[in-house]
Amino acid sequence: MFTAPQTTDLLLAEAESEDLYLKLIEQINKDFNLANESVNFHKSTTPAELKIQLHEKIYRLIQHKFAEYLNLLYIIDVSEEQVRSLDGSDLVQLSEDVAFLILKREWQKVWFRNRY
Repeated sequence: MFTAPQTTDLLLAEAESEDLYLKLIEQINKDFNLANESVNFHKSTTPAELKIQLHEKIYRLIQHKFAEYLNLLYIIDVSEEQVRSLDGSDLVQLSEDVAFLILKREWQKVWFRNRY
């Protein structure tokens, strides 16, 4: 049974401990490219760098390319209900929370593909 970690740091640590961190990076790159929002997280990207860079990317999308941001969430299949439940009053916090939801969904895809 899949249970997602409750923080970004725990999620990335779990991905590393299961030797699936590189698969997670590949999945993120793939889905962002499908949404025409090119990112290229290298295999050498550390979990701390990934967390910061993903947060910054989401922040910029929300601020400057909102339609593309919504398309990205749709392509990754982030729960609309979860996004709506977030507090949107602080854009920095919102983008960090959305980055975590994206990581959680991408991790779920990688985890299931590895298990089944």
